[in-house]
Amino acid sequence: MINHLKIRRMSSQTFQAKLLAVQDNLLNFAYLLTSNRDDAYDLLQDTTLKVLDNEDKYVDNVNFKGWVFTIMRNLFINNYRKMVRSNTVVDHTDDLYHLSLPQNSGFETPEGALATKEIHQLIDSFPSDLRVPFSMHLAGYKYTEIAEATGYPLGTIKSRIFFARKRLQQELRDFRPE
Repeated sequence: MINHLKIRRMSSQTFQAKLLAVQDNLLNFAYLLTSNRDDAYDLLQDTTLKVLDNEDKYVDNVNFKGWVFTIMRNLFINNYRKMVRSNTVVDHTDDLYHLSLPQNSGFETPEGALATKEIHQLIDSFPSDLRVPFSMHLAGYKYTEIAEATGYPLGTIKSRIFFARKRLQQELRDFRPE
């Protein structure tokens, strides 16, 4: 015997109101991902369109903000991969001259991606009382939203985010990606 779950859908107006309410948070997250104002606005627009196109797939009892942020993150990753594929150089010279040229270093390189991964691993190693509020803050949640979600007072959340930031700075003081 299979239990069928009753899936509740929200009204289109409620859905759009929720989407409008998270626009500022989405823009902050987009800027964190892209580090460029114009690209952040483009990513925000693409995310908003994708969310509206997939309104029928959203189930009312699911975390709306998390669902929208996941869509944005996935769009960013897909766009990044597409850009990398389009920038792939095929060197047809006999001596592979073009492949011997120095490349720009940064987060677009495997080394930069490794550095980012190491920073995320470092944050993941924090105790949960620091890691959870700090990660939520990085994801664009407001202090009040973090306090509400965790059940801690607002002052405690601000302190924990401050201490997590200081701890990260201390851990990374000698860290310099090449």
